[in-house]
Amino acid sequence: MEQLSDKRKLTIMMAILVAMFFAAINQTIVSTAMPLIIAQLGGMDYYTWVITLYMLTSTVATILVGKLSDIYGRKPFILTGIVFFIAGAFLTGLSQDIFQLIAYRGIQGIGAGIIMATAFTAVGDLYSPRQRGKWTGVMTAVFGFSSVIGPTLGGYIVEHMSWKWVFWIFLPLGVVAFFMILALFPKVPRKQSQTIDYAGSFFLTVTIVPLLLAFSWAGTKYDWDSGQIIGLFAGAAVALLIFLFIETRAKTPVLPLSLFRNDIVTLSNVIGFLMNAGMMGALIYIPFFVQGVMGVSPSHSGFVTMPMSIAMVVTSAIGGQLITKTGKYKHFALIGVILMFGGMLIMAFMNSIWVAVVSMIVFGFGLGFGMPVFSIATQNAVTPDKLGVVTASMQLFRNLGGTIGISVMGSIMASSIASNLAKLASEGGGSFDLSKLDPAAAERFAQLQDPQMLLDHSAIAAMRAELPEQWIEPFDRMIGMLQDALSSSLSTVFLAGSSLLVVAFVLTLFLREIPLRTTNRMPGQEQEGEETENGQNPADSKRLQPE
Repeated sequence: MEQLSDKRKLTIMMAILVAMFFAAINQTIVSTAMPLIIAQLGGMDYYTWVITLYMLTSTVATILVGKLSDIYGRKPFILTGIVFFIAGAFLTGLSQDIFQLIAYRGIQGIGAGIIMATAFTAVGDLYSPRQRGKWTGVMTAVFGFSSVIGPTLGGYIVEHMSWKWVFWIFLPLGVVAFFMILALFPKVPRKQSQTIDYAGSFFLTVTIVPLLLAFSWAGTKYDWDSGQIIGLFAGAAVALLIFLFIETRAKTPVLPLSLFRNDIVTLSNVIGFLMNAGMMGALIYIPFFVQGVMGVSPSHSGFVTMPMSIAMVVTSAIGGQLITKTGKYKHFALIGVILMFGGMLIMAFMNSIWVAVVSMIVFGFGLGFGMPVFSIATQNAVTPDKLGVVTASMQLFRNLGGTIGISVMGSIMASSIASNLAKLASEGGGSFDLSKLDPAAAERFAQLQDPQMLLDHSAIAAMRAELPEQWIEPFDRMIGMLQDALSSSLSTVFLAGSSLLVVAFVLTLFLREIPLRTTNRMPGQEQEGEETENGQNPADSKRLQPE
């Protein structure tokens, strides 16, 4: 595909970008709308599951499709991913309760995992590592642009329309993306020498699922030392050992273990895991601060996160161009991680909307500079026939980090809220002792012990309007107590995310930088001319040293 004309490559990239935007906008539009959706459907205890299952199915789909796309080509999988995503989005809008919402978002996750894995790999098919810098920057900018309009649009929809339209409004774009890919994306013949690793795929899935379930349930549904959690971790460990045994003997392993002998691949994956754990685990709770603590409406909440997206669009475009121009990438990663840490540290101490906006801008600059680097580094470090699987491995570790981060941060917030509420109630000197109120008042005030109430402003206003005069003052103090408890808990969450970014920065210092190639061929292929049917020189497949 590298030999295609520039015009043909550009049209293919346009089709890929449309597909990516369709997937990205359907993720970002949900961010500010989800708290109110959860408040209406009920099930605050399952809030993290809406995100966790999406990330879980996305993770499994990503890693399984990576190797398959190396064998069968990218086109059939990106089309399949769009179909799954459209179906999931349509069904999600029909959800009647939290459990249906979770299940249908899981279907969307399958589609998202397939789209993202094949889209980023397709760029590697089309362009050399040196040229990928600018296109990776453009693709990151697509995410940034979707983040600019998505949250605001999502907030507007849930305030002025049925929340179902959050999931349905961009369905026509998915249809357009499908037919653009169908018409423009070239089909490549199957690599007959490679087979599907069914056993490895099965045990990799059996490793990931219980591992993520354990992190999701530990500290919330079950204690960390409970039999259920220990059993899940033990099951994941056994499945992992079997998976590793199978992969050492598989003819075409779904996740070649040889990839991790390359220090660039291994280090980039670990850093990506940590960055996403800190980023996703903390950023998912930004709407809780903006809407719950500061009392901002969902539609206006999007304006608080918008500066982060704009900053990311700017720096990703600039960073991508500079990487292509200079052929260097490590210092962009270092700058990015430092800025991300700075932005998250500000989040931990924010006490106003303006401070929140500043934290978003700083964090957005870091995202734009840092996130694209590690995909470029890993793709540059392997032979072209492993593009799909190495890109999938990067997405796997990022998704694992995001999923585990969300779950762990959710446990941190839940336990922190409980302790903060108990502390604030004791400091109140019994002012909020429900036993001192008549039964009707006690029932109303009992509802306010759940911080979920802070996200539904209309319900709070309606409840306050119905109260007798003598209940107004204690009602307002109860709301203030909840906001203080939630704010303190979110600070703990953001500090935990900051600590992970510190570790990511230290590891980035050890990232080895090799020159970005100006062709998809490995060094020596042009001279020796001993290419295999995969476009790989056997002698060069083992040479991953600096040029």
